[in-house]
Amino acid sequence: MKKLINKTVIVTLVLTLVFSISSCEAIKNANNKQKGATIGTAGGAILGAIIGNNVGKGGNGELGAIIGGVVGGGAGVLIGNKMDKQAEKIETEIPGAVVERIDDGIVVTFDENSGVYFDTNKSNINAKSQETLNKLSDVFLEFPDTNILVVGHTDSSGKDEYNMTLSEKRALSVTDYLIAKGLVKNRFQTLWYGETQPKYDNATAEGRAKNRRVNVAIVPNDKMVNDAKIESGGN
Repeated sequence: MKKLINKTVIVTLVLTLVFSISSCEAIKNANNKQKGATIGTAGGAILGAIIGNNVGKGGNGELGAIIGGVVGGGAGVLIGNKMDKQAEKIETEIPGAVVERIDDGIVVTFDENSGVYFDTNKSNINAKSQETLNKLSDVFLEFPDTNILVVGHTDSSGKDEYNMTLSEKRALSVTDYLIAKGLVKNRFQTLWYGETQPKYDNATAEGRAKNRRVNVAIVPNDKMVNDAKIESGGN
């Protein structure tokens, strides 16, 4: 596969990611649900992929507090195989998306060139984006034992406060659309960072287009972890 970046680290399975209350501007603008949120299984590498190159710099490392145990051995292999299959299915169904296998999770990046995008200053799901999200929801229904983190970003055009609100509306639009397709609400956690976490250079038109993005991180839930332990004979 051309875009599937397999970075699976079998010995690493972190059970819970808790986003802490910190001095970061993104957290200041987050609601109470976000501040206390827990999203299944995600490690630092996944956090870096969905937030950007600034993770771990300038206090942004405080965004994630990783707790829980580590699952390795046969259970880790089983989990990795299941996540590989889901990543391959997403790449097959949505060839424009960037699909990465990172640790025990999957990170999918959508921008203006890859299937899910928003018109300028808009947060509604347009017709083209609906087609892509319909395919994505079908994959999520086929693989129910995962949790899903939706993260919204903007470029640096406009005021900070406006961009924070815009990224919130866009991330919630994607989350709400997927839930409306029949996915269980408690599988989702939604976050937004406005312009505060760019992955590309906002000084160029190309960089700004790539920063207007929505990331979806898919991580094993407790059921997948427990089933893998039982199947492998682990504890």
